[in-house]
Amino acid sequence: MTDDPLGLLAIAEEAARRAGELVRASGPGRIAVEATKSSPTDVVTAADRAAEELLRAMLAQRRPEDGVLGEEEGWVAGTSGLTWVVDPIDGTVNYLYGIPAFAVSVAVVSGRPDVVGGWETVAGCVYDVPLGQAFTAARGRGAWLDGRPLSRAPREVPALDQALVATGFGYRSERRRAQARVLLHLLPRVRDVRRVGCSALDLCGVAAGRYDAYFERGLHTWDFAAAYLVATESGVTVTGGGGRPPSEELLVAARDPLARTLAAELLELGADAD
Repeated sequence: MTDDPLGLLAIAEEAARRAGELVRASGPGRIAVEATKSSPTDVVTAADRAAEELLRAMLAQRRPEDGVLGEEEGWVAGTSGLTWVVDPIDGTVNYLYGIPAFAVSVAVVSGRPDVVGGWETVAGCVYDVPLGQAFTAARGRGAWLDGRPLSRAPREVPALDQALVATGFGYRSERRRAQARVLLHLLPRVRDVRRVGCSALDLCGVAAGRYDAYFERGLHTWDFAAAYLVATESGVTVTGGGGRPPSEELLVAARDPLARTLAAELLELGADAD
């Protein structure tokens, strides 16, 4: 087995595309909720489970010594020091309603994916299922959108008051209440805010220059492991604020100096606490 980032990226992209085809064929907008997780609004569909089963089966065949961490089935440790971190459908509610903003995320990381700051993405792919586009990245080699290099400076970095900022909200009502309070104070200080409902595509959107910045509280490793590398390999700073790595507490992404300004503003507003 090769541990070359480009070789691993080829596997990640193939896996994400194959799972994406399964999800597309399942009929977005014409399916039912199969189960819920953290709250009644945190849903799981049969397609989530089928896509993760496909990903696990493919990775077990191609990389039998690696571990796998998936949103639906948890972590099975390996012996190689590498773990595949997969989200079979990021943006399940969008998928449920037929809103064309959901993705398959496949990353391979070194280290401990269950420890904040204890892992590093080696390669990753975020496959935009409705658009059929693949965001890809390999550590130290760059980031691409359908094979075209993502610019490290797609546009001039704006000041905070001219920044278009993407964000997302949690599933628990208590967290949403806290996030609404943060947004109430932040919204008058930026150009505008977008809420699409797919964290991986939001983070990749900063890399592609579709947004100036993105922040969210409550993300899990599988939500951003692949998109994190797409962003950082395209020159985006991804941080947890206050010198901390991004985590479930807070993730902030933008090009500097906007990243530092926005992170400081969010910490002052208590965006890392419920």
